[in-house]
Amino acid sequence: MAKVFRYKVIDINGEIHEGAHQAENRLEMLKTIRSRGERPIRVDEKIEKGSARVDANLLSRNPKTKDLIIFCRQLHTMLNAGMPLISALEVLIDQSENLKLKDALKNITSNVKKGEMLSEAMGRYKKYFPSLLISMIKSGEMTGNLDNVLQKMADHYDKENKINTKIKRAMIYPVVLMVLAVSAVVFLLTFVLPIIIGMFEGSGVPLPLPTRIVLAISSAIRSHWYLFIAGIILIVLGYKAYVSSKRGKRMKDNLLLHLPFIKKPIKKVMTSRFTRTLSTLLSSGIPIIEALETSAKVTNNEILIEGIADVSENIKKGDSLSALLGEMNLFPSMTVSMIHIGEESGAIEEMLEKTAEYYDDEVEAALDKLVAIIEPLGIVTMGLVIGFIVIAMMLPMFDMFKTI
Repeated sequence: MAKVFRYKVIDINGEIHEGAHQAENRLEMLKTIRSRGERPIRVDEKIEKGSARVDANLLSRNPKTKDLIIFCRQLHTMLNAGMPLISALEVLIDQSENLKLKDALKNITSNVKKGEMLSEAMGRYKKYFPSLLISMIKSGEMTGNLDNVLQKMADHYDKENKINTKIKRAMIYPVVLMVLAVSAVVFLLTFVLPIIIGMFEGSGVPLPLPTRIVLAISSAIRSHWYLFIAGIILIVLGYKAYVSSKRGKRMKDNLLLHLPFIKKPIKKVMTSRFTRTLSTLLSSGIPIIEALETSAKVTNNEILIEGIADVSENIKKGDSLSALLGEMNLFPSMTVSMIHIGEESGAIEEMLEKTAEYYDDEVEAALDKLVAIIEPLGIVTMGLVIGFIVIAMMLPMFDMFKTI
């Protein structure tokens, strides 16, 4: 059965047209458009009134990395095709599925029409657009190379999104294991233990110390469960408030950089983000001091940010970047060596890009290794806790047999 598709296209003269056409599917509609020598901007199936559904997540969430990738790629494609900036922004407004981003783009387009630079208009929405993207767009406007800058940023955020996805996947198993362990312990303490221990309380046999400890914990949980829940909530909120402060975040970041098994993956992720961002900024003509400070902020690590602030001051005195980074003891020696080679050869951007690509692969391997370590540790810990509870339940049986 044929469906009706709404479309927006750029014709051979570079003009934008909209319309509707019947086709069996979206692929056939795209073939029809291309057969006319037109370039599709948007092709959507027309939905009858009453059948449209609104995704509640799109009404509330802020733009994510994927939204930035789409924004950069689509804007690059349209500008590269010769479309005026304002027309391209209007298409993006129509294309955007994120309502908050759509509203921001409407205001940005309005300000650009009034004569503002794109970077200046986007600067009003730093909550949605990272400072890195705004700085890069400003650089592209100054050099007349905005479309290429957008392409670089799309690639940059695409790689950043892949790293974030790898980190989230690596954390799934430990989180699931922890939830199962806590659920099993709570079930044993609140349901199984009281039933079994109740059988021995009237026998006159004194309960062993491990049993009394576990029974006391079980009684406290069953009698004051709301206090435990409130305590957990307060701890979580207190932790979030503390790490939101500069002092708390610095302590957390410093701890992560020194924890066994954790510090290596953390440093590799940090190195990958720092070198890739620095390469992108330097290749776009951003001054070295600004590029270093922006790259450090992208890592979101207070220890590195503070260290780079000192590096920036020393670079103004003429010191070598590679030597200063080596003194920080935060980057692998290979990274420092690659930057030194780049300084000597005058190809520091290329060396930084190669370093970032190398550590992208290293991040995945390091995360896999971390999961391989966490898995047995989690199982052993869960086994010890549950085993202690089971032993506490069995000890009264042995004492009863001795009494008999």
